Amino acid sequence: MATEPPQAAVGAILAGGLGRRLGGAKPTAELDGRPLLEHALAAVRAADLEPLVVAKPRTRLPPLGCPVLREPEQPVHPACGIAAALRECGGRPLVAVACDMPFVDPGLLAWLAAAPEPLVLPELEGRLQPFPGRYDASLLPPLEKALVDEGPLRPALSKLNPRRVGAEQLARFGSPERLLFNVNTPADLRRASRPASRPRSARPAADR
Repeated sequence: MATEPPQAAVGAILAGGLGRRLGGAKPTAELDGRPLLEHALAAVRAADLEPLVVAKPRTRLPPLGCPVLREPEQPVHPACGIAAALRECGGRPLVAVACDMPFVDPGLLAWLAAAPEPLVLPELEGRLQPFPGRYDASLLPPLEKALVDEGPLRPALSKLNPRRVGAEQLARFGSPERLLFNVNTPADLRRASRPASRPRSARPAADR
């Protein structure tokens, strides 16, 4: 009896933040002639993940050619987009990427999707990074609790015993600092547009 091939993991690009330091239009900010969000979306597609963009109801998005999920207007919290995507993906593994990560590597995303652990997150300079991360459907209840509590995401994730991926493992896919670089300000955007630039440290995705 033939069995159906397993469904692809979902690659969720989270675009639900306010982006105040970038003028409030982070997904559509232009980097190298393309909207910033498209860089992360291209990496998700290259990793053979099923793309899903998650954004607030009033978030302005460029034309994307993939499904868009509108998360609740409140709260403005990174766990909101992760939880919304987990509800949508029907039990499949979820790899979550922030829309402001233009240098994330498809190989890293594919590796995260294939990891057996429920929660797999990068750690750089002793700091846990929520994105890009592998999230299992079993994590939905504690993430929903974090939303109710409205506490910081990193401490909540630390309590869930994540597999931590350090700089040595990340380096297999490129410069760890570059892989995890976030574009939060106009200066970051200018810096990201310089091909030879190498960010010295990863910025946390705190502007969501």
